[in-house]
Amino acid sequence: MSKIQKKILIVVESIDIEDSSGSKANVALIQNLYKAGFEILVYHYTRKEIQIDDIQCISIRENRRSFLFFLSRIERQIRYKTGWKFNKYIEQLFGFSFTLFNDRNSIVTGLKKLENFEPDLVLTLSKGGSFRPHHALLKIPEYHARWMAYIHDPYPFAYFPRPYDYVEPGHQQKRNFMSAVGMKAKFVAYPSELLAEWMESYYQSMEGKKIIIPHQILDKIEDEIEELPDFFDPEKFNILHAGTLLWGRSPMGLVKGFLKFLEWYPEAKRIAMLFFIGGKNYYTEELEKISSNYPEIFISKDYLPFAITQALQAQSSVNVILEAKGPISPFLPGKFPHCIQAGKPILLLGPYYSESKRLLGDHYKYHAEIDEVEKISKLIAVLYENWKLDPNSKIMWDDLSKYLSSANFTSTLKTNL
Repeated sequence: MSKIQKKILIVVESIDIEDSSGSKANVALIQNLYKAGFEILVYHYTRKEIQIDDIQCISIRENRRSFLFFLSRIERQIRYKTGWKFNKYIEQLFGFSFTLFNDRNSIVTGLKKLENFEPDLVLTLSKGGSFRPHHALLKIPEYHARWMAYIHDPYPFAYFPRPYDYVEPGHQQKRNFMSAVGMKAKFVAYPSELLAEWMESYYQSMEGKKIIIPHQILDKIEDEIEELPDFFDPEKFNILHAGTLLWGRSPMGLVKGFLKFLEWYPEAKRIAMLFFIGGKNYYTEELEKISSNYPEIFISKDYLPFAITQALQAQSSVNVILEAKGPISPFLPGKFPHCIQAGKPILLLGPYYSESKRLLGDHYKYHAEIDEVEKISKLIAVLYENWKLDPNSKIMWDDLSKYLSSANFTSTLKTNL
């Protein structure tokens, strides 16, 4: 198409920015589409009323009277009362859970009620491993010629890079589903170049349809807070990791590197802090034991609201992006734009072949594997020396700010649609 689309229907799993990094990324994308001048209508399956400023958002109701809903609740009760995971046998047989099938049908029913809005583009956004909006769009063929399917992660899990790859129940049905998405959608969008290459290596049906739409940076931080939490002193040398530490993203190399740095710089014990901000996770218990012996390491007890987390990122001396140990990380972390917006150095801990590393550049100097303790400690020492010279210095990240901006997003759509 030679002209940019004017009306976009967005079918999104959740627009609750407090429930996951995926929802934060989806909301930022929606907001930048609106700022780019499109007429936006959002149908979301958050299952509670949420609005995004100036954008019409319609919450899709879950069908709680269907036979599938009844079956899903029976399965859940059996699991809770007996501990028997009957669901894996359901997925081996059907590919997906009764809950997902009911959610898909609920979304289809909600979209069938749409009137007086003829979209030029239908964009599906999801989170985690469910892809519920994509399941729904497969059932609405009249939208296929206008469908842009956004793929945020590899799918199914067998196609994840190590250490996350495993063959889950219903693998072949899940693969067939994603192959059908590639076949039926007109465009397949991804947040990263490496992810596009990765998925196309598994799905021939997706070849020639890719559009790269990275997680978006917003023009300003929304809901700015009046004061920082008491545990955070912005005058100190603060190293911050924000977000959930999933299994495989071990923080122990960072912790050991930080403690080694303190051995080298004993005076830094008064002014250096390492923060892990996020809800309870796989590593919480181990980190809390370490923190009890080293007050320079802070572990948040609970999840912090998004606005507070963004404020802490902006006021920290260093922001950490921590990826799993493996040969490659094709993901673009949802917090990557927030770290760029913060304007502070990024300590990138992860594989050499990663989307974050690709964007920061082959010669980016603050990079190490997550278990390279000696190198991590040396990088922290360099960052500390630089901070002492100018504690208030900012990194503009001009090229990356443009790449993650609404202007680049709009240009991408104009070029490809």
